[in-house]
Amino acid sequence: MAPRPKLRRTSRRGQPAEGGRHVAILSRKRSLYSTSRLVEAIEARGHRASVLDTLRCNMIIANAGARMTYQGEELTGLGAVIPRIGASITAYGLAVVSHFEVMGVPVVNAANPIARSRDKLRCLQMLAQAGLSIPATVLARDRSDVAKLVQEVGGLPAIVKLTRGTQGVGVMIASTLAEVQSMLDTFWDLGQEIVLQEFIHESKGVDVRAIVVGSRVVGAMRRHAKKGEFRSNLHRGGAGTAIDLPPGYAEAAVKAAQVIGLEVCGVDMLESDTGPRIMEINSSPGFEGMERATGRDIAGAIVDRALELAVRE
Repeated sequence: MAPRPKLRRTSRRGQPAEGGRHVAILSRKRSLYSTSRLVEAIEARGHRASVLDTLRCNMIIANAGARMTYQGEELTGLGAVIPRIGASITAYGLAVVSHFEVMGVPVVNAANPIARSRDKLRCLQMLAQAGLSIPATVLARDRSDVAKLVQEVGGLPAIVKLTRGTQGVGVMIASTLAEVQSMLDTFWDLGQEIVLQEFIHESKGVDVRAIVVGSRVVGAMRRHAKKGEFRSNLHRGGAGTAIDLPPGYAEAAVKAAQVIGLEVCGVDMLESDTGPRIMEINSSPGFEGMERATGRDIAGAIVDRALELAVRE
């Protein structure tokens, strides 16, 4: 395992160097690996870092303009904001990000692209429309002919997936029509929207995660599921190893990010016999596993992009 990347500090903690920027991170916890690494990267570059609990940001809309307060104080002078919006607070988080946009504060990942990435079906629709290869996918509510729906995704086994799941939660594999029917009925009765998706046999238990920042891939790894598990997510016990991403995969990852409109994202791809299949895009990717596997300074790349956007604005 590669060591945690080291950064050279250029200023006292929380104190920007002369001409430095104030960069805020929207995150529920400062202690989270990705959040703490972003703080470290901001301060190492001579800028001031603040961590704002998304749910404690108060939005004010008035004729005089949009404002925001935090713990009783008005937020002013921000050079850029890096959103780290968890799935459980998507709605409020999107409102906060959108409010920063209205205030004229540059954000690394705007509200609309984040919303697109959280809706798996909408995301896949846009990727397919742009000519990117994805697993065959079906969204339906018709219970009358499940066998036909399964045929549309290449037969059994098939993947059953919640449209708004995260970190492998709500992703299942069905090997029989009875299993498919049972899963569909259960989630439909609970009011959940789910999709049927093609199972790519040659990539069982393995996928590729690429981190895209701006217009380039800044780190890539191959993730392997633990024994007895088909999901390769690191949160589910999978293991990641650094890889040199083939050009076709890197191009697909960057194009996927651009189609959805994200400045920073994790792009998950399946390695099929016909090339990369885009499986999912994460607008707030954790990168502890990526940094440890590759030794790359992912946090620094994200912060550099935030500073570029701030300067451009």
